[in-house]
Amino acid sequence: MERPVRVLVVDDEAINRMVLADMLDAMGHTAEEACDGFEALAKLKLGPDAVLVDLMMPGMDGFEVTRRIRQDPQGALIPIIVVTGLAGREDRLRAVEAGASDFIAKPVDTTELRVRLSSLLKMKEAQDALRRYQAELEETVERRTAALREALAEMSEAHRKAHAAYTFTVQRMALISEYKDEGTGAHIRRMGEFCAVLGRGLHLPPGEVEMLRLAGPMHDVGKMGIPDRVLLKPGELDPDEWAIMKQHTIFGHRILQGSASELLEAGALIALSHHERWDGSGYPSGLAGEEIPLWGRVCAVADCFDALTMARPYKPAYSNEFSRDEVARSAGSHLDARVVDVFLTQFDAIVDAQRRFAE
Repeated sequence: MERPVRVLVVDDEAINRMVLADMLDAMGHTAEEACDGFEALAKLKLGPDAVLVDLMMPGMDGFEVTRRIRQDPQGALIPIIVVTGLAGREDRLRAVEAGASDFIAKPVDTTELRVRLSSLLKMKEAQDALRRYQAELEETVERRTAALREALAEMSEAHRKAHAAYTFTVQRMALISEYKDEGTGAHIRRMGEFCAVLGRGLHLPPGEVEMLRLAGPMHDVGKMGIPDRVLLKPGELDPDEWAIMKQHTIFGHRILQGSASELLEAGALIALSHHERWDGSGYPSGLAGEEIPLWGRVCAVADCFDALTMARPYKPAYSNEFSRDEVARSAGSHLDARVVDVFLTQFDAIVDAQRRFAE
């Protein structure tokens, strides 16, 4: 037995409404009557399952009623059967354009009405089931997406904390060597900022600039392997002591190399190469020109300037202006001229970083 449905019957003739209501009642359905288009649009709020509408009505004809039902969100998908005595092709096309689902001619045949109404209701039921499924699917997707977003946010936060802890550990390691040598961590912080300023001036990608900022401070980590009698000697080093001091580049490379960490590998590269010289007179490998890794050349400029401005037992702290000029004079011999040019161009930013990380 078919599911009972409620059908809105729209006709200006009471006798026509009565006949259609009787037919629907015989089918086990319920008729909701409307004498014109205005009443029909009002009763659309009752949520009928289908609409039977006469085309020829005064005031608002069936074409307009159909069009307005389709404009209402409640009637967008409701089956509308046009009941008409008109047989013209143009009238039927107008009804289709207005939104009619099907036609039935007057006088209405009960069997034809049952078949057409049943077919349209089954189609609507399938459409409703599909919409319910889509709504449930969207809700499920939204719920799972929200859960995934939450999980990703937690994962991102965990990675962020792990990275921060890892970076902190690396910085502490650099500080150990710095405190042994200088008793302060300001130098390594300045080195990181100087390297970042130079990296940006060289138009390196942001990721490389950040790598320089974090890896630059590890340049002297190998000093942990230098005996205190050499590292802390108040005067200039003799040749044997200087040979020992030079090994800090190799020690630093050995400490940092072989890690799966890109940051530690960058630190190893900088530790090994930051005392190489453009003219090949540096150490430990006597590399020259672009044989020296770019990050090592950048760190060399930063380290040269900072060393000049720092007081040592065997020298005073030179002024920024004097130190700047000394760096400029070293271009093409000790230092890479291209990096020195960037240093001179970005000198104000270098001095700003120096002020922020003063002793």
